[in-house]
Amino acid sequence: MPAVRPKKKLGQHFLNDKRVASKIVESLTAEKSDFVLEIGPGMGVLTVELIAKFNERFFASEVDDESVEYLNLTIPALTPNLIHGDFNEINLPEKFNGNLAIIGNLPYNISSQIFFKILENREMVNEVVCMIQKEVAQRISEKPGTKTYGILSVLLQAYYDIKYLFTVNEGVFTPPPKVKSAVIRLVRNSTKKLNCNEDLFIKVVKAGFNQRRKTLRNSIRSVFPNIELSQKFTNQRPERLSVADFVELTNEVEKGLAGRWESEEGR
Repeated sequence: MPAVRPKKKLGQHFLNDKRVASKIVESLTAEKSDFVLEIGPGMGVLTVELIAKFNERFFASEVDDESVEYLNLTIPALTPNLIHGDFNEINLPEKFNGNLAIIGNLPYNISSQIFFKILENREMVNEVVCMIQKEVAQRISEKPGTKTYGILSVLLQAYYDIKYLFTVNEGVFTPPPKVKSAVIRLVRNSTKKLNCNEDLFIKVVKAGFNQRRKTLRNSIRSVFPNIELSQKFTNQRPERLSVADFVELTNEVEKGLAGRWESEEGR
């Protein structure tokens, strides 16, 4: 019995153009990675080339039952390294004892969750090449001072050098999405640790952009009451700040919090 093609699920649009697939695979070097993981192989259009390029160090993660069955029937060489499960639930350090490169045509509706998972595992994820919605790709790779620059822009650029590679038109997917897609590459930069409290950094970035129409004085105070900011930041808007600026802002917030606690303890 021939393999039945899986149906579109989870916001996934299956790539059907081998030329685009080859271009995506060629964009991943994985030079410093011990393992390569494809997220959501679907019908395996990237997978065949990835197996040929990376051999035994290639793995794939697929949550959809129909896709797993299809891949096992059509690409049997993948079966030993096919993980049947949700990427966001995989314990990456436990599964992969080494550095990891990630590639995939990411479902539009969970791409942000995947990027946050990558950030959590930034010490081992050296490189990412992925196809996502064009608007999201532009946002992630954008520089300060633009309207689309946001939370993911800052958090990912803090640890990765990001390049927008190319745009992908709707007609190369089954079924065609209503928007264009794009491929981006993230390469781990030399920053091992930010010069601030990194957990607080994430909270400060999120606080700044959650009310991006307000000045930082108001948006930061909505999460950290009674914090006084320096003149450099008080009337600024979050999209104007670089990663280095947010590091400086985080240190200001931490200093303000420490001062407030000391004041309360002295009462």
